[in-house]
Order: sequence, then structure tokens, then C-alpha cells
Amino acid sequence: METTRNYGQCRFCLVKGNHRDIMKEYDHNGDREVYYDAVLDCFNLFLSTDALISKLICLSCVERLRDAINFRLMIVTTERKLLDMLKETDDKQTIFVNVPIDDTLDINLSVKKEDCRIKDEPSNEEQDSVDNDNDPDYEPDEEYLLDGGSSTEPGQHGHGCNTNLIEGEAELLARFPPSTLPTRSTLHLYCEEYAKHLNNLNGIIVLPSRISKLLEEDDKKPNMANGLYVTEKTAHITNACTLLEFSNITPFKSRSRNGFPCFYCRNHFENLDRLKQHTHEHKKSELRRVLGTYGAECLVVYADVTDLCCIICNTSIRNLNELKLHLTREHKKKMYSEYNDRVIPFKLSPTNVYECQVCGFNFETFGSIERHMNVHFRNYVCIECGTGFVTKYRLKVHVKSMHVGGSFPCNICSKIFTTQQKHKSHVDAVHKMVKRFKCSKCPERFSEYFRRQKHMVEEHGFAPLQYKCNVCEKSFDRRYTLSRHMKRDHLEERDYECDMCSYKCFTNNELRIHMIKHVGDRIYECAVCKKSYARKKTLKEHMRIHNNDRRFACAVCGQAFVQKCSLKGHLKTHHHEYGL
Repeated sequence: METTRNYGQCRFCLVKGNHRDIMKEYDHNGDREVYYDAVLDCFNLFLSTDALISKLICLSCVERLRDAINFRLMIVTTERKLLDMLKETDDKQTIFVNVPIDDTLDINLSVKKEDCRIKDEPSNEEQDSVDNDNDPDYEPDEEYLLDGGSSTEPGQHGHGCNTNLIEGEAELLARFPPSTLPTRSTLHLYCEEYAKHLNNLNGIIVLPSRISKLLEEDDKKPNMANGLYVTEKTAHITNACTLLEFSNITPFKSRSRNGFPCFYCRNHFENLDRLKQHTHEHKKSELRRVLGTYGAECLVVYADVTDLCCIICNTSIRNLNELKLHLTREHKKKMYSEYNDRVIPFKLSPTNVYECQVCGFNFETFGSIERHMNVHFRNYVCIECGTGFVTKYRLKVHVKSMHVGGSFPCNICSKIFTTQQKHKSHVDAVHKMVKRFKCSKCPERFSEYFRRQKHMVEEHGFAPLQYKCNVCEKSFDRRYTLSRHMKRDHLEERDYECDMCSYKCFTNNELRIHMIKHVGDRIYECAVCKKSYARKKTLKEHMRIHNNDRRFACAVCGQAFVQKCSLKGHLKTHHHEYGL
């Protein structure tokens, strides 16, 4: 089966990444999968096959599509069982309730037809007789009493007791068995709290404005559990403790240069197996104490979900979302689903290759996948640029460093920066020469991450980082360069467009250089012939004429030219076979 993936935008959730093709055939546990056909079978939707529309689907949407297919299959199977049971029923009308259906369950819920007799609608002449309910001298006949009408003797059939029915109410009550509707005197047997509430409202006029005000106040009420107020931090701690306590998840803190730090203490472990072995030495009863040391806005737990399973029933679980549903449905564990996720899943690998559990994309460094998880756990979104973050604290740091405008001059070189973060980065890197990247094998320190990586390769024999393109097999030493290559060369993104012509380009800097052609002043003047140009580069090319710099030579006859365009014209004129 086809297993290759392509980089692009998911057709359904618009997330960019390394996705599968909806038109190709894949294998899943021995079953054939074609996602285009699955959408058609499950939702009866014909997806467009236009060449300009993405034909990719991410792994997250694949899982949701599989769940929808399984749910549809369950509905069809259950419906077939119910219809088969209905055919076996002869003289009884079967009433199906919301219970699981299996071979051992004996459904014996039936009523006779005479118990569900429906009274005919009254004609215009009969309708006049109903109006006599308000007549004190009117006595209802025997059939009316048996059909659930208002009786003058208390206790008959329970539809009314010494009360006059409004127009048409007797016919409505006659449609139901007399014992199904509670009376005012028997209401406490069905719902005692509701009966008390009605007694409290006795004699009180309730206006629509009062109801509207009560609804507004109810929306503003804090989250309550057993009559106690539950804060956001308490809810996050409860959710995290439930997941960690009843599963084999290994929690850890953000990885540092010294390895993986233990979640419970300050010990670091470079070996993954040692971290898991050490974690088992701590008791899970310490979880709530450790989580309590976090602030509400920065509470986040990194979790290794390799071979995830429930330790209550030893059931194997595919992902963290399924674990939440399993614990709440099967084991009735309390979780606050209205709060965002703060447990972030990872699969730690001894080979230091990190795979995203949501989209399946691989990362060579933990820092890169840590930043990538903000794409999937967008609990807090920046209103300025739309960037998502796991915690509110990370959002505040982003807004303060990237969007809080101002003037921050450098006291050393007089450069001016728009944000304090840019000013600090400039001072640390340029003037203070802060070397915060330390080699893990020797005392050497570096000011840039990539310089340290180069040192690790050259001095300690580490394998160089290579980010390979899945389309053209080119490799790059930085993920940013790979992403830029994909967008420019393969996705052909040209988001910057000239307002004065049809020119489109990839970056804002390219557009700025292009605009010189339209609005640029000719400030670069030739000292020999006094010609002026808008670009300094164009002036340098012009100076070759005066310097007789003939750097473009013909490979056929050896004649040289100052400009490349002159060489091309020469090839077309004199060497036609080479000028094509």
C-alpha cells in the first residue's frame, strides 16, 4: 500500500505539515483506506478534485474520519438488529428503550393496543360541548371521566382534581394513559425538589424580564462542584492528576542541556530508561503537591505517552484524548472538560528523534518540537498575529516581546529597536557576546546554537543535522531553510504583489527592491558619463563598461562581453545551435 506523505495544507482543518493524500490507497491494520471514498460513504459529500485545491489530509483528521466511519457502522448494525427483532414480534407492539442490544438481553416491554387508545379529534359541534366546562351546572358524562377529564371526586385517574380544564385540554390528556402524568398532589413522588420549588413560587408573579436576568446570572456563576467553587488552577491540577495517576504516562519537565529533568525532583537523566526507572521511585500521591507549585497561567505537564495504557484495566490506549474518554466513561473518573489541555504528549526516543503525536511530523531537537506543540494546543491566541500558545504566560511573553511598540535605543551603537526583546537580543549577541550555548562534551561555549552544532560535528564526531526535502531530496542544515524552500520552490507561495504591475514575490524584501523600479530616485550617479541609477548594484554593472570588464566570454569563439545579455544575443546571432 502507498505510505508516502506530502508537505502542504490539510484539506479539512487547513493545518500545514507532512500529510497523506486523500486520493491514494493506504493500509490500516490490514484494511484498505482511501480517504476520498470514506468521506463519500460516510457523509455523502463529493469533494472537489480541482488541481488548485489541496488533496492532503493530516493524521488528526484521519483519526476523526475513522471514528465517524466506525460510528456509522455501529448505527447500521444496531438498526439491522432492531428491525430483525421487530419482525419476530407477532401480536405485541414493542417499545425499544436506550439500552445495549445483545443476544442475552430479553426485552419484554410491551403494551396492549387498548391501553394506548387515542381519542378522535372533536368536530365543530363537539367542540361547543367543551366550552361547557366553565358552566357550574354542567356535568360531564361517564366517557369523559374515563378519558381523563376533570373529575369532581378527588383521586380519579390523576389528571385533575377539583380543577376546571381549559379549552382542548381534556382531549390532549385523553391521548395519554391516565397514570403517566403526575398531579399537583403526587408531584413530590416524582421530583421532590421541583415540588418544593413550586410551593415557594406560590402567589409570586414571575415576569419574563426576571427569568432573563436569572439566566444571565446563571451564565456568570463560577464552576461549581458539590457546592464548592473550582478555580482554573484546581481544575487543571485535577485533570492532570487523573491522567497521570491512572495511566503509565511518564511526566517530565522541559528538557535542558543536561538531559531530561525528573518531574518530581531536580535530578537530570540523559538516558531515557534511567528517567523512567527513577520516576517509578516516586509515589503518584506527590503529583498534587508538585502541580501546586506551578502558577495557574504557566501550569503545563510534558508527558511521555510511549505504549500508553490504562493501569486500572490494562487496556491499551492510542492517544491522550482516548485516555480521557476511557477514564470518564469506563471508570467514572472526574475531569473538567470545559478547561483546556495542559498535559502535552510526547514520545521520547533514545535516538533523539521526536515525533509529533498529532500530525506525525519528526523533529531533531526537543526545543523545535516544544515550540511546534503551540500549533496544536492553541489554548490562548494572540489577537495581533494569530499565533497560538499552550499557556497564558507564553502568550503574555509573546505579546510583550513582539507587539508592544516603543522606542528602545542601544546606548552603545545608537541603533533603535521597536521592542525590548529585540533590544536585549541585540545587546547580548553583539556587545556583551553572551555565549549561552554550552557544549555538553567540553567547556566550550557559543553565542549561537548552530555554531555549537558545528563544533559538535567537527570536534566530537556528532552527525550533522540534515533536514531533507520530501519532494526533491535536497537537504538543509536549518529547519527554517527547509520550510522556506518548500514554500518558495514547491508550494510556489507568492504573497507579496506589486500595486503598479503584475509582479509577485515571496518576501517583502524582494518587493521592496522591485518597487525601486517604479518609485526609486536615481541617486547613484556615474562619475564618468554622469548617468544615474536607482540601484547601487546597477551602477556597479554599468561601471564595467568604463573599466572594460569583459567577464562573459563565448565558449565557442572566445569573444568576451561586458554584460550577460550581450553574450546571449551573440549566441543567438552567431551560434544559433547554442543560443536556443
